[in-house]
Amino acid sequence: MHILRVFNNNVVLAKDVAQHRVASADGEVILTGRGIGFGARTGDVVDLARVQKVFVPADGRDPDHLGEMLAMVPEVAISAIIEALAAIDAPVELREKVTLVTALADHLHGAIERQRFEHDFTYPLEAEVRHLYPVELDLAQRLLAHINQNQSLNSALNLQRPLPDSEAIAFALHFVNAGFTAGDLSHTYAMTGVIQQILSVIGAFYGVELEQSSIAAARFITHMRYLFTRLASGEQLAGLANPLTDQIMATYPRALQCAQQVATIVELRFDADLNDEEIAYLTLHIERLGAQRKEA
Repeated sequence: MHILRVFNNNVVLAKDVAQHRVASADGEVILTGRGIGFGARTGDVVDLARVQKVFVPADGRDPDHLGEMLAMVPEVAISAIIEALAAIDAPVELREKVTLVTALADHLHGAIERQRFEHDFTYPLEAEVRHLYPVELDLAQRLLAHINQNQSLNSALNLQRPLPDSEAIAFALHFVNAGFTAGDLSHTYAMTGVIQQILSVIGAFYGVELEQSSIAAARFITHMRYLFTRLASGEQLAGLANPLTDQIMATYPRALQCAQQVATIVELRFDADLNDEEIAYLTLHIERLGAQRKEA
């Protein structure tokens, strides 16, 4: 493995010839580790003993840009996040995302700085995050707990007292954002607000306050998140046979009426006209949500 570019003492771009098939298309990987770039030059052999983490650029991302972003974050914060994600057994696909590690490490560094200067910060959408993203919030809470309770991390980060529980909200949003191609949280904030609006519209349509912790609500929220992911990449569901689409719409006319209201919201907020297949799937999920009222 040879160095292609040194970003700073702790982040380098390298060519992983031996692992070419698992690296990026041209074998380029981003390496982190304390001192891995110190005194190094293009063409040098990588000191493997100094490698803490190997990141493989994905989704056509520019490895130079990703490396530059990572190099802007203090090494101690990067190391802390890498260690904490492994310690809480976070999904491998999350631990391997350089954009997520960068965002979490940058936020951790900022949170410690705010605490040092006693700047309190209230995160928006706290209630929505607790309702809409319980899996990500649980992961974020475990990440925060590990950072707060690990004495060696506290010492390395110069963390003088535990970070407040509210920081888990921000971590959770970064986990949610990791499922999208956008590099910032703007899409995640928009998606969160729209889902909350849609749930309110459905509840008002059926004249009930939806139980957002129910299985039906959880499935609907998951469906909406994947819908927004498809829209962000310019795709929509296809392949549902027309007779089946027509049958769903004919069988659940009231749910269809509500689904059309939801589709209007999505179209206005994301400038995307939903096709019949998407509306049919919305109808099915909304029918299940409406069943809560019937069972009550």
